[in-house]
Amino acid sequence: MNTSELLARNARKFATREAIVCEEHRLTYAELNGYVENLAHSLHELEIRYRDPVVLLMPNSIEFAISYFAIQRVGGIVIPVSAHSTKYEIEHILAHSKAKALIVHDVLYPIVGEINNVICLKTGDEAGNFLSMRYLMSHHKEKTPFELSLKEDDLAAIMYTSGTTSEPKGVLFNYRNILSVANMAAIEFELKPESKVLVLLSMSHSAPLHMFFLGAILVGATVVTALEYSNDSMLEMIQHERTTHFFGTPLTYHVLARSEQLSYTDISTMIWWAYGGAPMSKAEVELVSEALGTQRLVCVYGLTETGPSGSILLPEEHDKGAGSIGKRAMFGTEMRIVNNLGEEAATDEIGEIWVAGEGVMQGYIDNPLETQAVLQQGWVRTGDLAKGDENGFIWLVDRTKDIIITGGQIVYPRETEELLNRIDGVHETAVIGVPHPEFGEIVKAYYVSNEGIDGETLGNFANEFLATYKVPRRYERIDILPRNASGKILKQALRERQ
Repeated sequence: MNTSELLARNARKFATREAIVCEEHRLTYAELNGYVENLAHSLHELEIRYRDPVVLLMPNSIEFAISYFAIQRVGGIVIPVSAHSTKYEIEHILAHSKAKALIVHDVLYPIVGEINNVICLKTGDEAGNFLSMRYLMSHHKEKTPFELSLKEDDLAAIMYTSGTTSEPKGVLFNYRNILSVANMAAIEFELKPESKVLVLLSMSHSAPLHMFFLGAILVGATVVTALEYSNDSMLEMIQHERTTHFFGTPLTYHVLARSEQLSYTDISTMIWWAYGGAPMSKAEVELVSEALGTQRLVCVYGLTETGPSGSILLPEEHDKGAGSIGKRAMFGTEMRIVNNLGEEAATDEIGEIWVAGEGVMQGYIDNPLETQAVLQQGWVRTGDLAKGDENGFIWLVDRTKDIIITGGQIVYPRETEELLNRIDGVHETAVIGVPHPEFGEIVKAYYVSNEGIDGETLGNFANEFLATYKVPRRYERIDILPRNASGKILKQALRERQ
């Protein structure tokens, strides 16, 4: 079984059921599969073949769904990237992944412009060297289904955790990994054909894509999405489409809970309110639960490398466990806390979270050393430090790799540091996350410079090359960065300055 075959099966089984709704556009399973079939034939004519990587630069949209399945139907490896990516980041991913093709949504074409050395497609009309995806979907109306025998061990997708470092990490998944996460979500969140799943977070991230988009497709449910959204439009979608499931970040829920339109909106069809990216404290849970009139909040923990299988904090566990990441791993997943001796950590002993299961990655592309360091005998070393309490709840303590999570988006400080260090007059930088009441953390950069360079200069430079959420919001000039005896920058000392 593979995801493209899954869609074809559901096109027969649920032919007239709506598969995806995006604003005013709607496709049934049969219609979606038909467009996928047409595009797959066109991609094959363009000589996109088995294991050819194809970068997919799109916001959540019907065209995203069609492209995703069509790439896999011809045996290609799909690489979804953030719609907030800069041209610099896109070109880096194209080169690093050795991509054969790039498919871009029309609204993002002005950012990309001309791209050379790959096959280029875009939604809408042709432009420059970009072929029209709309034409390619419509001129092929084959009666013979495109057939390619793909097994669960065949490679399916690459998800990038970082885009511009000297050693970017492309996380490689096969079909078994992806389908196991979709199955996990269907079981844990009770997805059924009658479900309507609201997917608004970018499907360039593994949780919205593998858990909720593919989880819905797996069972023949309906995916409701939008190219962009506001809190008011999200509430309108819930009421109008009668959605049942939603996944967001704590920031999404904070803002939603303060929406003036909430009291005038019928959200009674919602059954599962899931959140991830960071835990919510007891006070936050109480605020959101009261505003939404629900006791059905559920927290999920995971990371790209795990599929994102990990742990789950169930609705009934929030009373005692709010702020934790739950008591147990999700279906088909194991999780343990390992101390510095490589042994199971005792109660209240801090250790590193390790995750295993069929959803975990195959490894990082072209990075065997990092793969060996992170993936050990089927276990992913997450780099997250945690401890378990006497009631079995797991509490995150710190991140060993200094990853910043801002508004649910992951920022890798090294990526921003290396970019800022390229500025003439900037001698060195250190990027950390600082607490923020809404975003959880925001990005702050310390920099050393003997010249009159201000934070605005650094910000303007960073905005040219980095997605917005990666750009520091605060800057502080410092005479010297604190270091230990071995020369390593002491970021904890910088955090303590806040």
